[in-house]
Amino acid sequence: MPYYYYGFDPTYVLVLIGAVICLIASARVKSTFNKYSQYRSMSGMTGAQAAERILNSAGIYDVTVCHISGSLTDHYNPSKKTLNLSDSVYGSNSVAAIGVAAHECGHAIQHQKNYVPLTLRTAIVPVANIGSTLAWPLILIGLFFNRSTGAMLINLGILCFSFAVLFQLVTLPVEFNASRRALHILGEQGILSDSELPYTRKVLKAAALTYVASAAAAILQLLRLVLLFGGRNRDD
Repeated sequence: MPYYYYGFDPTYVLVLIGAVICLIASARVKSTFNKYSQYRSMSGMTGAQAAERILNSAGIYDVTVCHISGSLTDHYNPSKKTLNLSDSVYGSNSVAAIGVAAHECGHAIQHQKNYVPLTLRTAIVPVANIGSTLAWPLILIGLFFNRSTGAMLINLGILCFSFAVLFQLVTLPVEFNASRRALHILGEQGILSDSELPYTRKVLKAAALTYVASAAAAILQLLRLVLLFGGRNRDD
């Protein structure tokens, strides 16, 4: 086994880098959202009202706009067809809240139009969940077996984790596209003025960076697994 199994693990730096990137991205989206939550929209519409208008204009009448607790816990549930808006979005008439609500509507529209990356991400979810759950147990169990069996289990664990990484990567075009749709619709329907759209764009851009950070952290973790255990097949 490599020397760092018995002492300092230099590959842990990759995990720390990933964690720092995610923390910075999370702090940025919160600060940006809080900043533009102070900017009341000229239309006076709340996040929930904007969502209803966008959905109806897209011919979507079977999606329910719901109020959920928390801050920035907003999400679209394709299986239940619910568009869930958090405390800071549902009843707020800020440009930030309307932007987030429109973004979630973007996912509903993607679902309606069978947007390929969203369909692919939905299909990957169960495999990614199972993969992320089994990855480390398989790797750790593999360390206690002989060379061939252990290598097989470890490689299977790394493969399982790679599905979680794939999910993160597929998520990127889904989120970017939802934000583009949101900004286009908000401007086209006059829900936000030309002077307000740049503020909303900043909020959605900051939110998108959290997904980029998550994908980067997952890739770094996968790289760490390969560095830690990839050479086991060659070790006696």
